[in-house]
Amino acid sequence: MALTIYRESDADVELLRQRRVAVIGYGNQGRAHALNMRDSGVNVLVGQRPGKSYDLARADGFDPASVREVAGTADLIILTLPDESGADIYAREIGPALKAGRTLGFVHGFNIRYGFIEPPRDVDVVMIAPKGPGSLLRSLYTEGKGLPALLAVHQDATGRAKRTALAWAAAIGSTRAAVIETTFAQETETDLFGEQVVLCGGVTALCKAAFGVLVEAGYQPEFAYLECVHELKQIVDLIYERGLTGMRDRISNTAEYGDLTRGPLVIGDAARAEMQHILDEIRSGAFAREWIAEHRTGGAKFKKLHNADLDTLFERAGQTVRSWMPWLKQ
Repeated sequence: MALTIYRESDADVELLRQRRVAVIGYGNQGRAHALNMRDSGVNVLVGQRPGKSYDLARADGFDPASVREVAGTADLIILTLPDESGADIYAREIGPALKAGRTLGFVHGFNIRYGFIEPPRDVDVVMIAPKGPGSLLRSLYTEGKGLPALLAVHQDATGRAKRTALAWAAAIGSTRAAVIETTFAQETETDLFGEQVVLCGGVTALCKAAFGVLVEAGYQPEFAYLECVHELKQIVDLIYERGLTGMRDRISNTAEYGDLTRGPLVIGDAARAEMQHILDEIRSGAFAREWIAEHRTGGAKFKKLHNADLDTLFERAGQTVRSWMPWLKQ
């Protein structure tokens, strides 16, 4: 199935310049969306409760107000809230203020895909999901570049939902690269799978396991960290810039032969079976229900897991290695 890709000629930012846009939440994504749209000439309101993010929004020149207040006055309401708290904030502050004909925007499809948020049928529901962190979205925009993004329309009550989404994508700079049409379900399922199997879960588990094997075999922890973690950046950068074959063109023949012959032994049938199991839990909603239940019951398991790696040989070795490069602290 061919991809539908939109670029700058397909979007009209002027549509948003004639409307009020509220960004709910001023975290990493929210800040980037708000700043990029303001720099594109859009009237941006920020909904953020008092605290560090509120102070940052003020320092950036915004006048943040309550979520309910900005949600009640904006034409496009963009939720950049954490998945686990988004539904509760929507139910309490946004839903009651939402008016017919408005547009509800998401940067990730989680709460729509799994039904934690169910918007009324008289509003548009769209998504622009940049494929990277807000800091990168912002830095590329200021350089005159753009971060690719995914676009989806869940509900088109007005007949202009896609045009609004494209204007939003253009205002944050994503049409400078590519905006790819998808669905809320596809975006959510592939995003969670990528995080769990590769980007976060897979990479961290692989690094820790390889580090452990070397240390248990008698190698110094710092050497193990340099080989299994530090050098990962070089390879990832090459893959990001040039793809797998381009990366292999720039490493030694010894490294490439080891890659091609030993890599499949690490990620074999058992690993692929676990990947399929993880995907099944994502598609069925089992993972989403587990995570939201964990959050709503206090998050004790999450906190325990989060803290487990804070004081380990792996982290201590990493601190030593990073101390050799003081510029990383900048």
